[in-house]
Amino acid sequence: MGDTLREFYRLLLHSLRNLMPIILVVGVFQLLVMRQVPEGWLPIVIGLGIVVIGVALFLQGLEMGIFPIGRNLSNEFAKKGSLFWLMLFGFCLGFSAVIAEPALIAVAQQAELISAGQINGWVLRLLVALSVGVVVAIGVIRIALGHSLHWYMIIGYLLVVTITFFAPAEIVGLAYDSGGVTTNIVTVPLIAALGIGLAVSIRGRNALTHGFGLVALAVMVPMIVVQLYGIIVFSGGAVAAPPASMLETNAGDGFIDPVGGSIVLGMLRDLLLMFRDVLPIIGVILVFQYLVIRRHLAHVQKVVGGFVLVIFGLYAFVVGLKLGLFPIGRSMAEQLIALDAVLWIYVFAFCIGFATTMAEPALIAIGQKAEEAAKGRLDGNTIRLLVAAGVAIGITIGVHRIITGDSIHYYIMGGYAVVIVLTALAPKYIVALAYDLGGVTTSEVTVPLVTALGIGLATHIEGRNVLIDGFGLIAFASIFPIITVMLYAIAVEFMGRWRQQTT
Repeated sequence: MGDTLREFYRLLLHSLRNLMPIILVVGVFQLLVMRQVPEGWLPIVIGLGIVVIGVALFLQGLEMGIFPIGRNLSNEFAKKGSLFWLMLFGFCLGFSAVIAEPALIAVAQQAELISAGQINGWVLRLLVALSVGVVVAIGVIRIALGHSLHWYMIIGYLLVVTITFFAPAEIVGLAYDSGGVTTNIVTVPLIAALGIGLAVSIRGRNALTHGFGLVALAVMVPMIVVQLYGIIVFSGGAVAAPPASMLETNAGDGFIDPVGGSIVLGMLRDLLLMFRDVLPIIGVILVFQYLVIRRHLAHVQKVVGGFVLVIFGLYAFVVGLKLGLFPIGRSMAEQLIALDAVLWIYVFAFCIGFATTMAEPALIAIGQKAEEAAKGRLDGNTIRLLVAAGVAIGITIGVHRIITGDSIHYYIMGGYAVVIVLTALAPKYIVALAYDLGGVTTSEVTVPLVTALGIGLATHIEGRNVLIDGFGLIAFASIFPIITVMLYAIAVEFMGRWRQQTT
């Protein structure tokens, strides 16, 4: 019990540390730029506290119940060497992890609200989860066969860009954001462990070249699927976005909807919905553990306790979002626009992007894994700086698009055209890692804030459509880290050749 409490305390500090960059940036802007305290600050502070507790409970539950079993199952299937079971396990693992992804839940809820129900949040999550499941299965085949990631990504993003050209404006930003949030607090550790573990266990495979890339594929394919969904949904014409007053009401008030006039029954219903979200992960683990591996679970009580913590953590996280992070993003957008100084909006966007990315735990973990796999060719801290700079630049450019009202189509298509060219030019060892880094840049804390910032700007700038202009910032945060990391690798390769020629 003492060890569990100490671990929870560590995770609580870890969650608070992830939130601190946002608190510091917002605090500095409020005190030095806006010089005012935001209205309704107390619920926001309480919401942020609930977010910290929720993330800590969620992580504790993952560590106790889900991650150990997931890693064990990955190792067992790698040892078996059965491609069919590996593919099936990869599909189920990808699907179950994404369907319970907190950031995707947050984005889906906002999309359903802003589209006045035309986009169904549950259908959106289901499509994204299915596409990730399929692509993880394909990624397993790629590792097993030893294929280079280059052509998968070049062909895939050519398809993405082509569909973007025909997709309605109402779905483009959301589609790219949906791809960006699929790889996060739940997905990255499970999928990355599967890819690296499989590459290490197969003779002739390289952990850096072949082990990375599953995360990249999991980001790309949902962009295609959601855009196709949007073409169908909006074929009858787009709906008008709800008024700003409705968005602001839903941002914080009524964070628990009563059932039969009872708040307690409302909380119980929400907890049951969270259990429904986590049920696919539980089902996958139990089915593969007992029917395929045919071994009993070790430490059953600990595993059950872990699942319970995951459910309560998810619930607290969503409540905290509604109380804290969404209102902060919209409030900051409104205050910055009221300053009538566009420069401060750009500075805020850059600072939020850089500060939150530097504290991103998934990025730190991937950076360490890449440094180990590269055997001296890469430095983990340099990777973090490059990725943080890419995210900061991306969010700033995304904010500029909202301010100017430019079409997202050309920005996205241009960005990925650059990515495709760099993929052909970059050294092979960096490609899979660069794409993976583009998928782990947005944390469970960053995504809701950045989403709310985009929606807030689109809501308060005259002539902007919230559904068309409000989404897309996460997409920009995913594109530009790929560019900065590949450019760095190309520059290092060029400098190495130049030194050889001059000596």
